[in-house]
Parts: sequence; C-alpha cells; structure tokens
Amino acid sequence: MAAPSLPASLSAAPGPAPTGRLPLALYALTAGSFGIGCAEFVIMGLLLQVAADLHVSIAAAGMLVSGYALGVFAGAPILTLLTRRMPRKAVLMALMGIYTVGNIACALAPDYTTLMIARVITSLTHGTFFGVGAVVATGLVPAERKASAISIMFSGLTLATLLGMPAGAWLGLHLGWRSTFWAMGAVGVISFAVIALLVPRSRDTAEPVALRDELATIARPQVLLGLLMTMLGFAGVFVVITYVQPLLTQLTGFAESAVSPILLVFGGGMVVGNLLGGRLADRKATPALIGTLLALAVVLAVMSFALRSQIAMVAFVGLLGIAAFATVSPLQLRVLGFAEGAGQNLASSFNIAAFNLGNAMGAWLGGVVIDRGPGLAAITWVASTVTVAGLLVALWSVWLERRAPRAQALPVDCVPESA
Repeated sequence: MAAPSLPASLSAAPGPAPTGRLPLALYALTAGSFGIGCAEFVIMGLLLQVAADLHVSIAAAGMLVSGYALGVFAGAPILTLLTRRMPRKAVLMALMGIYTVGNIACALAPDYTTLMIARVITSLTHGTFFGVGAVVATGLVPAERKASAISIMFSGLTLATLLGMPAGAWLGLHLGWRSTFWAMGAVGVISFAVIALLVPRSRDTAEPVALRDELATIARPQVLLGLLMTMLGFAGVFVVITYVQPLLTQLTGFAESAVSPILLVFGGGMVVGNLLGGRLADRKATPALIGTLLALAVVLAVMSFALRSQIAMVAFVGLLGIAAFATVSPLQLRVLGFAEGAGQNLASSFNIAAFNLGNAMGAWLGGVVIDRGPGLAAITWVASTVTVAGLLVALWSVWLERRAPRAQALPVDCVPESA
C-alpha cells in the first residue's frame, strides 16, 4: 500500500517547491530541530560528570532524560492548543526563545532540583516545535515528497546526535558539563535568527478548526494506535541510549575519552537511518513501518551479545542509530495520514509527545533494570522486548485497516493511493 496522501490543508507556506528542488526554509527548520535535539541528547554523554558534580547516582542523573521527555509529553499538546491561533512562524520563533532561556538556566543551575526544573522548562518547546514544524515542512514540498520533507526536518535531530552529542560530551569532559549548556544557548540564538530570516509567513488566514473537532481527530482508533506504536516502538531505544556512557565504560571497557568518538558513530547511523526511513515511507508506507520496527527490535536483541567486545559494540552502536531513526518518518507519517487536515497540528504534536513519553518510559525502565533488576548488562534485551510490543501494535493497526472497508479506514481526503 502506498503512503496515505496528506491533505492540502497542511500547507503552511506560500506553496510547495517544484519537484527536485527543496526550499531553504526546510533547512531552517532543520537548524531549529538541531538545537532542540541537542537539548534532548547531550545529557546522555554527561551523566557521569553531572552525577559526580551534583552528588547523585547515575540512575538519578538518568532521570534528567525522563524529566525532559515528560515535559515534552505534557508541553506538546498544551502549547499546541495555546498557540493554535498564532501564525506558525511566530510559534516556531517563540519556542526557540524559550529553548534558549531554558538552556542558560541549565548552565546556571546550582543543584539537581534546579537543573531538573530548567530541563523541564526547556523541554516544553520540543513537542510543539516538531509538531508544527512537521506540518510546515510538508507544506513546503509536493505531495510525493512529504515523508522526505519530514525526514529532512528531523535530520536536525540526527545531526544533534552526530555532532551535538559528541561535542557536548567533549565539552563536558574538558570544560565541565555546564559549558555544554552554554553552547546550546548560543545554538538557540542562531536557530532563532535562521528561522526568522528563511521560514516564510503562512498565507493561511482561515479560522482555526474547533477544538472539539481537533480532539475528535486524536480520538480516532487508528490515530490512537499510531500514538501507542510510536511510544512503545521508540521506548526501547532510550532504555539503551540513555545509559550509553556507563554501558561503554563499565561493561565494554572503553575509557571515558572514547565515548565522544563512539557517539559520532551513533549519530552517523541516525543520519543514514533517518534518510532511509523517509525514502522507504515515501515508496511503501506500511512495509516501511513494519520493517523498521522489526529491524530495531532485532538490533537491540542481538546487541546483547556484543556488550563485551569493543569492536562489535562500536558496530552495534552505529546499527542502533540506523535502526532507531529509520522508524521516525514511518511512525510520524502514519499518524498524519490518519488525521484530517483540520486536526493535523494537534495530531503531529501528540505523536511527538508519544515519542517522548516512550523516551521517558525507556530511561526510567533502564534505571529500574540497573538499580533494582538484573543490572546494566540486561538493558539491551529489555529494550528489544519493549520495541516488540510496539511492533505488535503496528501489526494490529495494519490488520484493522485492511479488515475495515477502505472508506471507513481513513478519512475521505486521506485514502491511500493504490499500491
């Protein structure tokens, strides 16, 4: 089955770019997603330094990931609703301003509690930025390139891992963990300026759809199943990646100085996986969805046998990056395709919230496995089990879609083209 076509009401820009040429505005969105991605990911390369400086355990430091993710989960729908009458460009710029202030507060935090609060404040911008940004991105390109547009915008996240996370780990090792947050504050200022210069104003002057209609879109069974598969499918990634620093140093035997270069491998894998997932979803959305979730579960499971081998572990860190971000575009497109145009802003933000609820659940579950369960060595197979649960939800969703009459399975303007 081909990807569900996205309705014309998604358009947030003066018009789609001609086929073969992508607008600069799309890369401005990538710059913003890079900055926000840095805020999400850099803490994973700083856990040992933060734990030592603030006198908390590694598992408690890991909860800074969960706190951020829960802030995204709460902030995405709330801020999307509060800003629904604002022009999308103004929303994106305001969110980058909050992001900048939040990271400066992290750099100045005197204790663990203050750092957690500052992280949560920063996280409130995340879901709405990616939710609104995804809608803006799809409005900048022709219909046949919408999944690729989403993947390009989300490539800012992969670049945050490829460049931001190892750079943050390097800064934390040599200049202290606070220097990383100061650097992210500077990234926020630059991203704000790029969005202000390059993202066009929307010509859509129509009144926002009624809130009850947007909520009715979210309540559709296939949209809810999409949110659930996103949460469970991606949670397995954060069971492992949250604790990648202690995993590499305490189990595989790498020095702390080796963590930053190894994170480059993970980031490179994410770049490849993100672009691959977008292209696969553009061609065949449903096979891409099932195939990428299955690949992620397999990589996490087999990674369990590589924990004591340095060469194998580096390879699997890269494979995890590929498998993890290959799922992003298929999962996001699935939700957008089953939501009517009137409710796609909210549906998109809810799916970003679902990603981050999965992140929070994964980070929390990894901490439980380390502190109260079988220990650090068990987190990979636990992660695989969680992703398998997301795969089962996806299979159920596809079965229901094919079982129902086509006219009932999707909104009229989202009926898929024939395979």
